[in-house]
Amino acid sequence: MRLLVALLLTTAILRAEPQKFRTDADGPVTGAKRNPDEKNGAPDWYQLVEGEFPPEGSAHAISGELMMVDHLERRFQIRVDRTDAQDAGVVDFPLDAAMLPYGAIYFHGAPAALQDIPLGTHLRGLFYVKDPKDKTPLLTGIYNRRTPEAEFRRCFRLEDDFTFHARQQQLWSIDAIDLEKRKLTVTLQESGKPAGQPKTFDLLTSTRVMKGEGFADLKSLQPGQSILFNITWATLYGPGRITDIWLDEGSRALASAQQLARHRNHIRERGLPGWVTAVDDEKEVVTLVFFGGVDPALFDELSLTNPEKVGWPLSKEADDPAAPKGTIAVARDSLMTFDPVNDRKGGNILEIKKIPVEPGGAGVQIRVKCDMLLEGFRPRRIVRFHPATWKVVALPREEQFTGRE
Repeated sequence: MRLLVALLLTTAILRAEPQKFRTDADGPVTGAKRNPDEKNGAPDWYQLVEGEFPPEGSAHAISGELMMVDHLERRFQIRVDRTDAQDAGVVDFPLDAAMLPYGAIYFHGAPAALQDIPLGTHLRGLFYVKDPKDKTPLLTGIYNRRTPEAEFRRCFRLEDDFTFHARQQQLWSIDAIDLEKRKLTVTLQESGKPAGQPKTFDLLTSTRVMKGEGFADLKSLQPGQSILFNITWATLYGPGRITDIWLDEGSRALASAQQLARHRNHIRERGLPGWVTAVDDEKEVVTLVFFGGVDPALFDELSLTNPEKVGWPLSKEADDPAAPKGTIAVARDSLMTFDPVNDRKGGNILEIKKIPVEPGGAGVQIRVKCDMLLEGFRPRRIVRFHPATWKVVALPREEQFTGRE
């Protein structure tokens, strides 16, 4: 008995102790590996725990150019940027990765889906190493070589340069323009002060220039202007080629507003993503926690009621028909549902609760009284939730997993 108690106490202590992990501050991925005594090398990279959000600062930053997209499975490939930490023989190789269920995508300063981002766009991401159970061969290039980052196959965050700099309240200040040679020299600014050395980017005859609510041309570029831009061909022949430039705050705000509207439409048609954290089988109550990377305004619609009261299941006749309600659809890790028009169960929302915001989480939890519990309504399973005021329509056939399981 004493031995059993000791083992239980030891297990509890080990579970309570936070996992030590390597960070980018410890050097490149090719640096010193973990030592048993952890004195002569950094710890291993953080290994994700199923059903838990990762700790702050535990991801590895990787940047690269978008080469391939499978938006249905939320998979993509990027050509990893060249860095001083890479050997010459492993530059420009691809990284194949998938978005985590709670992985967030941003474009033009607003939440996005992979299909919103054009191929060739330079992106910045945060990644985790692959699941130890994942035996999928790593992507290789010529001579069977691969990027040192090849094992970082799970993406937590992906964003374009517009979003990356806007999020940090940074702008590029134009130092000089040479239209004949199509060169633009700029310095990154943060809080009105230089945040780096001047860089010279290539302009293209196809570079789009946005100003106010319309378009301008390259002749509109003037020294002293504060701009944001997206690039392609990064690190290949210099810092990169500029594809799009936003000259002023008006054009940047319009780009973000348009992307935000597109995101809202995307989520309303597919449901709010999250995972199940608890199930009361006897009372048929499911507790959900929603993922981040979603416009917070959409969560305000959870409390709205459907005045038509048609087509939305109630748990029992005794439940309040005027209460906020909604339905849950089982989803895969890619957030793809099976047949959302027919495979949803739900009823009254019993509670909408604010909880601490964690990396990957939205800080919103709900409890739903269901008319029936489905097999997929289990803790740690991925689901999508449709508030009663959202009209559920049949998605394009390729976005439904029915018939492929």
